[in-house]
Amino acid sequence: MIDLLKDLIRIKSDSIEGANEALLYCQSWLLTRGIAPKLYEHDSKLMLVAEIGDGDECIIWNGHVDVVPGNPDQFTPFIDGDKLFGRGSADMKAGVAAMMQAFYELSLTTENLTKKVQLHIVTDEETVGDTSNYLVNKGFNGDFVICGEPTQLHIGLQAKGIVQVDIKIKGKSSHGSRPWEGVNAIERAFAFDNEMRKLSFMKASNRFYDYPSLNLAKIHAGERYNVVPDECVLSYDIRFVPGQNIDDILIEIQNMRKNHFPNCEILVHSTAPAVTTDENDKYVMKLQNVTSEMMKRPTNLFGQHGSADTRFYSEKGAGAIEFGPCGADWHGDMEYVSISSMEQYKNILVSFIVN
Repeated sequence: MIDLLKDLIRIKSDSIEGANEALLYCQSWLLTRGIAPKLYEHDSKLMLVAEIGDGDECIIWNGHVDVVPGNPDQFTPFIDGDKLFGRGSADMKAGVAAMMQAFYELSLTTENLTKKVQLHIVTDEETVGDTSNYLVNKGFNGDFVICGEPTQLHIGLQAKGIVQVDIKIKGKSSHGSRPWEGVNAIERAFAFDNEMRKLSFMKASNRFYDYPSLNLAKIHAGERYNVVPDECVLSYDIRFVPGQNIDDILIEIQNMRKNHFPNCEILVHSTAPAVTTDENDKYVMKLQNVTSEMMKRPTNLFGQHGSADTRFYSEKGAGAIEFGPCGADWHGDMEYVSISSMEQYKNILVSFIVN
């Protein structure tokens, strides 16, 4: 399993071509162990589905082999004590390698399986998630889904939803030496941002979240020093709390625009639902018990601030969680995974299925 992870880290999978190469490596690894996965392709992106077992229930293990860009030396894995360093070691090639090993071990005794287990490996979670979304829309949606993102072997039960919008702020140009003859769109954008942060949707909370997040991600405005800018585009990434409604958030922003900035325009770039898996879901409770027993400590439920491929499965009604090995600094220069936690994670996955 550790050799598998090292081999995956060596594949520079920060592009479609590289992620496809990593996925084909996973296919080859499974084939040599008697498992024949099916490959699918969407917009030149590959994905893999393997299935074992039989029964009315279906458990899905989802993992991605694409990574964010890194320095060249990050694609050369190395071990220091219990830590295996490398780009994608934690996020989330360790989860993929452990899932593959667990899937292989279960395949050796399929006669003991009373439920179906599907392994989904995809290639674009770090960008848009088209591949997991494609699989879900083709009907690959089970009763319970584990996405093997790094969670320190605790359970990411919920995840914030996403609203991304572009705000076109209109002004009036004039000569830079006579700004009073124009309307500076950048200055109006400052006022718009101030009003955004006062809106009531920003005060929502639940058990796992104290508030939503509002990230002013991009500003585009101005061309010359001596011209008052007549347009400014603000781009926001809003992560809303489970329980909030996307339409309600957009209506509140629109009403603020109508009342204070009637000449502005709101363009919705993308939205994604929150993940709202119930803590009393029977699979969540079972996984929590199995993990606590094997780790000999309580297993916490928590809410993720970011978004993972759980959102696609959750939207179709499956219980979906993030649950994976221990590590740190993913997307950073010193990303690593705990080797011992990988072994524990693999054993938990197997026990969750067979017990």
